[in-house]
Amino acid sequence: MHRYRSHTCGELRDTHTGETVRLSGWVHRVRDHGGLLFIDLRDHYGITQCVIDPDSPAFKLAETVRSEWVLRLDGDVKRRSPDTVNPNLATGAIEIFIREIEVLGQAKELPLPVFGEPEYPEDTRLKYRFIDLRRETLHANIVKRTKIIGAMRRRMNEIGFTEYTTPILTASSPEGARDFLVPSRIHPGNFYALPQAPQQFKQLLMVAGFDRYFQIAPCFRDEDPRADRLPGEFYQLDLEMSFVTQEDIWETMEPVVRGIFEEFAGDKPVTQEFRRIPYADAIRIYGTDKPDLRNPIEMQAVTEHFAGSGFKVFARMIEADPKAEVWAIPAMTGGSRAFCDRMNSWAQSEGQPGLGYIFWRTENGALEGAGPIAKNIGPERTEAIRVQLGLGEGDAAFFVAGNPDKFYKFAGEARTKAGTDLGLVDADRYELCWIIDFPFYEWDEDEKKIDFAHNPFSMPQGGIEALNGDEPLGIKAYQYDMVCNGYEIASGSIRNQSPETMVKAFELTGLSQQDVEERFGGLYRAFQYGAPPHGGMAAGIDRIVMLLCGAQNLREITLFPMNQRAEDLLMGAPSEAMPKQLRELHIRVQKPT
Repeated sequence: MHRYRSHTCGELRDTHTGETVRLSGWVHRVRDHGGLLFIDLRDHYGITQCVIDPDSPAFKLAETVRSEWVLRLDGDVKRRSPDTVNPNLATGAIEIFIREIEVLGQAKELPLPVFGEPEYPEDTRLKYRFIDLRRETLHANIVKRTKIIGAMRRRMNEIGFTEYTTPILTASSPEGARDFLVPSRIHPGNFYALPQAPQQFKQLLMVAGFDRYFQIAPCFRDEDPRADRLPGEFYQLDLEMSFVTQEDIWETMEPVVRGIFEEFAGDKPVTQEFRRIPYADAIRIYGTDKPDLRNPIEMQAVTEHFAGSGFKVFARMIEADPKAEVWAIPAMTGGSRAFCDRMNSWAQSEGQPGLGYIFWRTENGALEGAGPIAKNIGPERTEAIRVQLGLGEGDAAFFVAGNPDKFYKFAGEARTKAGTDLGLVDADRYELCWIIDFPFYEWDEDEKKIDFAHNPFSMPQGGIEALNGDEPLGIKAYQYDMVCNGYEIASGSIRNQSPETMVKAFELTGLSQQDVEERFGGLYRAFQYGAPPHGGMAAGIDRIVMLLCGAQNLREITLFPMNQRAEDLLMGAPSEAMPKQLRELHIRVQKPT
């Protein structure tokens, strides 16, 4: 028999009854049932119930066993009586009668429990992550993550993509966040950067003739952590294709992503046809470029119903500012004063002056609008709003006004709040879509200049002719995001492969041709030696896994994450460098006062 095990703790069935077996694993829990000791033994594969009675020579040792000790157990497989079968356990039809015990590793008192998985302080969980990873849900999430990545590789290979590995030490690149810099010992005073994405390398692969590339790529960004993005590093399904339009990329990747979701979604339905929503429409209808389409609420402009009305706050705003609009957030089933007041209080807690509303009810056999706004604009305008929004008795509408550029985010948050609180969001499905036609440029208020709104290597719609026009902020890009349930899970574009167009695009942001040649010399040179039209995208593996695991935080699907302060509590990073290391790198540390 093998030194440690003949079977795993998830393998034995009633067909093994009568066999003598050897198991090794962790003590999940110990139970004393009037003389009989039950030891649930756990390994990566499952749990097996083991039993020992006082007549066994190993009983005295068994009484000393505690949770999370590592044991080797020898014993006989016996079928459980029908009333003791555990249908929730793969091994629930049998148990092991212990004949021999060997302690392979004792455990000190645990800093956090493994059995039962109660809530526990995050810093403790991260410091003792090796124990936290033994907990059933987290362990299963990590296994599921690996299977999802395996399925991605399989599906990409099946449609003719080849995986290529790109460098980790590279040059700094403007991907929208700070770089992690790595000092060079050989070149004093110079630095490498960890890649924010393999963007330039995958484009160079297309110039080199490698058509369909993909990679499960590690990416590094020195940015503040948040729930849907880990500090430091993340992984993406990165891909690029030559001689393609954006339609080709959508048609290629929709089946891959849909297939991944269908494979791991359980019983939850998955979108079959991905809607393609222009960015401008997404902002006006949902108040965000990553809408949760499970929420049926769609906002509409109702400016005309308030222009010249008795509701002076909105009417004066419309008269004074030609950009001013009034948007309505219809809230089906939200037609009670109590709910409307709660939404108004929520808006005030978000730093807003309030949230105007109308709700509809039947009075004296007639449907009428109620609330301060309805009183001020009168029944005719109130009815026109109701008809436009398609609302009825028991429904409500909330209103925001001003310059949409300044209020659309709040309006989107109000839409989400109303849909969630009213139970309108269908949580048991995955709704995917494309957001397309992103603006190429945006105005940087801090720098008082235009800057790239998204990926600077994208192709502007209209090419160099559009860049030579008078309205750069009106240019759209061949750029697109894939969104699922309110999360951006992929982003991509058709690339700009013309050196002249590339220089012109950067010139409008204040960079010269010399700047372009210095910062992006590899790509700039490559485009002058026969660059094919190409495009691609990158799907965020961490967010996809988080959605498919039903987790609320990326730390629940990541092996060894940092905390919210970007600290690795397990390994003690970041840490101070030794003086010798700093001397070798020609670096002197100047800490902030």
